[in-house]
Amino acid sequence: MNQFETPIIEGNLRRHMVNVPSVIEQVSGIRIFGKLIKSLVFTTDVALIRNCNANAVIAVYPFTPQPIITHALISASEMPIFCGIGGGTTTGKRVIELAQDAEFQGAMGVVLNAPTENNIIEILRDKIDIPIVVTVVSDKTDIEKRIESGATILNVSGSRDTVGIVKHIRRINSKIPIIATGGPTSGSILRTIEAGANAITYTPPTSAEIFRGLMNKYRDAENII
Repeated sequence: MNQFETPIIEGNLRRHMVNVPSVIEQVSGIRIFGKLIKSLVFTTDVALIRNCNANAVIAVYPFTPQPIITHALISASEMPIFCGIGGGTTTGKRVIELAQDAEFQGAMGVVLNAPTENNIIEILRDKIDIPIVVTVVSDKTDIEKRIESGATILNVSGSRDTVGIVKHIRRINSKIPIIATGGPTSGSILRTIEAGANAITYTPPTSAEIFRGLMNKYRDAENII
């Protein structure tokens, strides 16, 4: 056992950053291309991405995926990026082209929405070499078929049902890597880990929320003066 504590180095200007909950360190992690991924921050905010200690970014957003957004995120990030490529409103050939473009730009993986058809996953498996992350939002999903079709990782996003869905997947397959939303508290994150998740997605406070705290701090300082 290593008798020394892990050294911590911080700069004066980058000391103020978003830290993922420390309980996430208890998860097993997923080793992808040699990198151990335990925590993924769910955001497309470049400023937040540059000031967060997560292991990776899961960049999924509620608009039609656009290559220019993928390029910007990958260029700006120090962390690996898992890029959303659609699968719901955006389907077919466009999804395949977006996936290939993301791989060429340096994405660590691509993320498909829950409605994605299995035949699209099969085609992608033949087209790209990076992980295909398939989102699961219900325990009614045919998990075995998703895995057979070529899903590399399952991304569980079931809100309050997440823990139950993770347990359901583990009863079907004990080895498939699972990323899951951890919820708002250390307790909810720990329950997700105990259910069988290998990595945890963390939703950070927004820039507006962080700024609100800073502004209040500045105002209090001025009032004291």
